[in-house]
Amino acid sequence: MKYRDEYRAPDAARGYADAIARITTRPWTLMEVCGGQTHAIVRFGIDQLLPEAISLIHGPGCPVCVTPIAYIDKALEIAALPRVILCTFGDMLRVPGTQSDLSAARARGADVRVVYSPLEALTVARQNPRHEVVFFAVGFETTAPANAMAVYQAQREGLGNFSVLVSQVLVPPAIRALLERPGNRVQGFLAAGHVCTITGYEEYEPIAREHGVPIVVTGFEPLDILEGVYRCVRQLEQGESCVENQYSRAVRRPGNAMAQQVMQAVFQVVPRQWRGMGDIPDSGLGLSPAYRSYDAETRFGAVNGEAEMRGDCLSGAVLRGEIRPDQCPAFGSRCTPERPLGVTMVSEEGACAAYYRYRRPTGGSARE
Repeated sequence: MKYRDEYRAPDAARGYADAIARITTRPWTLMEVCGGQTHAIVRFGIDQLLPEAISLIHGPGCPVCVTPIAYIDKALEIAALPRVILCTFGDMLRVPGTQSDLSAARARGADVRVVYSPLEALTVARQNPRHEVVFFAVGFETTAPANAMAVYQAQREGLGNFSVLVSQVLVPPAIRALLERPGNRVQGFLAAGHVCTITGYEEYEPIAREHGVPIVVTGFEPLDILEGVYRCVRQLEQGESCVENQYSRAVRRPGNAMAQQVMQAVFQVVPRQWRGMGDIPDSGLGLSPAYRSYDAETRFGAVNGEAEMRGDCLSGAVLRGEIRPDQCPAFGSRCTPERPLGVTMVSEEGACAAYYRYRRPTGGSARE
């Protein structure tokens, strides 16, 4: 495919790895906060190309994975009601709640439908005027504009049988929370390029300055990631801490103004709970007062935020970058994609799913 192979060229990758090795004089620990980058790192062995002194650890880069159990439980509760159609993306079906998941609910007779965009859920609402149609709105800033547009359009049409269960989260507050955790060992970040296409990267600049960490907005192909690592290490070696934009072919500093306008009209910043990380102030989006009537929590009751992960699942530690997936005792044995204990093994962007697909327990693992 044109413009893809160029970013996967083996010789160029080795050149970047050699350049990183030449400038590295001491150990550094970097974190990517994007599930797509995690899969690329594991699939292409990017971490294994790097000098021993460079450690890549995986953060909470999967929006499905950080959706709290309490929201899954609420979605299950809503789906079980009569004359309700719950619409969601396919990777939400097997995300475990306290006792069950949406796939099992559908097998029991709940009307749970997979859609490919929130606007498709609007179509379902138009076609089923006697049913309440609820869209489970999950994601980082990347999905927020489309989710906001669905609510905006529903209000414009007066579509009274449509609502959204909102679990939108924001990346910069999560990075702050990681840096402020006791025992934090992250010294630099690879920021998610697709998030920054929407938001730009101005909000990352005070984080880099206040915490003294370089942040490099990075794409998703092997050469993108290796260049992001090179830029991050170069800053660390030079004692610098600023935001750089490796993904300049898609990202501009101010981001996408039109997308931000619809987000700001429909949503407001709220506290949000993250699976594996707990409550993070100002880290989520909720419907603004003008659109509150389209909030599923207004119609069906508020989410109970007290549900916890299973004690035998260490996905929380994986999401915080404290352990690699293959360091969990259940990985690959009691926890597999067919019988997952945790969401990081379920989601297409989950770190555990990446390790299971590309690095089975007997097939080696990434370095610490």
